[in-house]
Order: sequence, then structure tokens, then C-alpha cells
Amino acid sequence: MNTTHASAVSPGLSDVPNESDVVGAAGERSALAWAHTARFLTTASQLRQLPLHGLPEIAFVGRSNAGKSTAINTIGQQRQLAFASRKPGRTQHINLFRLGPDEDADPVPGLPRAVWADLPGYGYAAVERSAKLRWQKVMADYLEGREGLTGIVQMVDSRHGFTPLDRQLLDFIGHRVLSGQVRLLVLLTKSDKLTRQESALSLRKARELLGEWATEEADIGVALFSSLQRRGVTEAAETLREWCLAAPVLPLPDAGSEGPHGGNSESPELQEQP
Repeated sequence: MNTTHASAVSPGLSDVPNESDVVGAAGERSALAWAHTARFLTTASQLRQLPLHGLPEIAFVGRSNAGKSTAINTIGQQRQLAFASRKPGRTQHINLFRLGPDEDADPVPGLPRAVWADLPGYGYAAVERSAKLRWQKVMADYLEGREGLTGIVQMVDSRHGFTPLDRQLLDFIGHRVLSGQVRLLVLLTKSDKLTRQESALSLRKARELLGEWATEEADIGVALFSSLQRRGVTEAAETLREWCLAAPVLPLPDAGSEGPHGGNSESPELQEQP
């Protein structure tokens, strides 16, 4: 929190935050409180198994070793919200987490009902090829046609920047981001492993690359992130909550209707180039 520093401060008196500081601090606490309401909803290996809930949904994507699950746990302020395996590539399903008040509870201002989706990581070579292709097909279909998808959080290892696989993912979701249909936040993870100069360079390169995607309709953000140092956690929570507050609640489909889930898209194989 920033405080206003007077040119001269009387002995024994601390600086008093101005009104905007108080409002900002309250917003930060509210955003973190909202993120902390995240709880497991369901898991699915196929899109048709995912519920159509009508709520804004935010997807978390990234390479298998980019710290995706750890970042979700840190933003949600819970140790075991998302399963963080010691062996990257173990997440084989789409895991949904619900946020905000329960369906039968009264709405709470500032705590929107929403859903987070933890998607399988991509690009881990040790995973069997057939299984990898199956997960990638599910993930591609989800990103292409999931109804209610409000935003995407892409985890990129700050030490390596955007790999060819990360760029492929950007290319795949590009049309939905460029049109403003889906918002994008890139978190440069593991920034605690970089020096200040290296962090600044990583952030500058990411901004330059994402600048190629800038349009009047697109809503794209990028930030350094560290689960260990809790760097960027509050900012990420605030951004995701703002997305959900601004998103419309979709009407639920008629009983017996599965609704559009995608499933007709060409799913690219996210594979490292030799």
C-alpha cells in the first residue's frame, strides 16, 4: 500500500494514508478474500463432462513445469487447492474450482460467483505421446469453444520467457483475445530466481511480444509473479475479480441440452521443435 509522505512529519506521528490509499487497501483485501473462497467443484477428462453453470470462467494454462498449480494455490491462499505434483505433466484432467457465495446463499457485494479452470500442462516430454495428444485435444477444444470463458491466465517461466510452445498457445487463442471476447493475463512465474535486472529484462521482452497482439478490443496484461515471495499475488487476484465483476452471467441451457462445448477445432500438437 502506498502512503502519502508529507514534507515534514511531527515527531511521534506516523504518516496517514489518504482516502485513495484506504480504498485501494480495502479493494486488495476484498480481492484476496474472494480468491480465498475458491473450492473444488469437479474434474473432467472430456468437455462434455464439464457443467454448464452460466458463471464467468477463468482458465489457467502453462507449460507443465511453469508453476501453474503452485500459482493457483498461492492466489487462492490454500496449500492444496490445485494438485502440484513433483512430476510435471501429471495433471490429466480439467479441474474446476468455484468462487463466491454458494448457489443457495445471498449475493455478497465484491465477491462475484465465478469458476476457475485448471487445464492440463503442455510440453512435458516424459508423458506418453498418446496421452499427451488426448489432453491437448481436450484443452484445445476447451479454449476454442468453452461457453462462458471470460479470461485466460497463462503461466510463463520468467527465466526462459515465451518458448515456442507458449507462442503456439498464444496463436491458438489469439482470435478470441484480439476480438476482446476473452481477456489474457500472463504471469511470469518464478521471478524470485531472477535478479532485479533480469526481472526487468524478462518483463520488457514479454511486453514487447504481447504488444504485437494489442488491439483496441484486446485486454492483455503481464506481471512478474513469485509464489515464494508472494509477488504479484494481490494484483492477480484483483485482475481476476475485476474480470468476473464485469462479465455477464449467461443463461443456463434448457434441460437436456448439452450446449456448445467446442469439439470441432483443429487441436495443434504442442510439441517442442527439434
